[in-house]
Amino acid sequence: MQKEKGLFGEYGGAYVPNELKDVLAELEKGFEEAMKDEEFLKEFDYYLKEYVGRENPLYYAERLSDEIGGAKIYFKREDLNHTGAHKINNAIGQGLLAKRMGKTRVIAETGAGQHGVATATVCALLGLDCIVYMGEKDTKRQELNVFRMEILGAEVVAVKDGNRTLKEAVDAALKDYVENAENTFYLLGSAVGPHPYPTIVKTFQSVIGTEAREQILKVENRLPDYIVACVGGGSNAIGLFHPFFNDKEVKMIGVEPGGEGLDTNKHAASINKGTSQIIHGFRCYALEHDTYSIAAGLDYPGVGPEHSYYNDIKRAEYTSVTDEEALDAFFTLSKTEGIIPALESAHAVAYAIKLAKTLDREKIIIVNLSGRVDKDVAQVKEIMNK
Repeated sequence: MQKEKGLFGEYGGAYVPNELKDVLAELEKGFEEAMKDEEFLKEFDYYLKEYVGRENPLYYAERLSDEIGGAKIYFKREDLNHTGAHKINNAIGQGLLAKRMGKTRVIAETGAGQHGVATATVCALLGLDCIVYMGEKDTKRQELNVFRMEILGAEVVAVKDGNRTLKEAVDAALKDYVENAENTFYLLGSAVGPHPYPTIVKTFQSVIGTEAREQILKVENRLPDYIVACVGGGSNAIGLFHPFFNDKEVKMIGVEPGGEGLDTNKHAASINKGTSQIIHGFRCYALEHDTYSIAAGLDYPGVGPEHSYYNDIKRAEYTSVTDEEALDAFFTLSKTEGIIPALESAHAVAYAIKLAKTLDREKIIIVNLSGRVDKDVAQVKEIMNK
């Protein structure tokens, strides 16, 4: 699959200034050494179990499945992790890697704030300085997560350039990384960026799919027919998809943010409407216009290189749902199962509901419930008031 280091087909790579090449080479070396170090792997596993709270349940949503009819829907409950989303899996892994490499200062970018909170949490746990870059627009729609990061001891920097969202936060973090590489570790939150980041993030997030695969075999005695996850940059989705890659009978579906519709420019559906481009030091499907999504964590103009590759080889299908469909699913899941999802996760739920209705009862769908609602309560309340 990955024929050359850092490349998935034509996607990925490291298109970066010379001063960053040595830094990324140091990171790659540190990561590869850590992955061969039994003590590091044991420590990572310890924190996943005793701190994050893994393994988390694969929950059969019986009431939802009965109400909509069709296939059985299971949820991989990443929303039950400490800090409320899948982001903590990768943050723990990279935080331990930063400490192993002797870095004392950690920087990160965040959109919805969940990766920022996870990074701030890990830095507090491991005694590392933490700076989080966040688009000014996102700091306003995710005020509670900004406050959580500050409680945890992080400095949150509001980025006021451009569209003032996740893209600009990544730009600012990369600039900081170039200028302060000697003592700084860039803890990137999604499966994007220059090599080796997509591989690092995939490795630490693959615990999602590894657990889900074992759990469904135990419960149903077979693999699922479909696995579904929302896709912005794509870390939760690649974490679910990768362990199922060789199971050709399992259909993988990534759900992009359709915003106000793919016939407008008010969306962030990079694979559905983008072209192959280089952004943020790597090649992927990307959009040329300013992006938009009701879910800040999906509001990114590109997508992980491995997702771009999966699309080209037709191993995964990438579709989209609109803001309105995501909101409908948000309330449907809340009222049938007592589970209030993050707006990002609601995109995957929305598509799974549509898909289930077209299938027979013996079919099985696993949906990655990547995060919970805490950060979105005020935003949804404001939307409903309007």
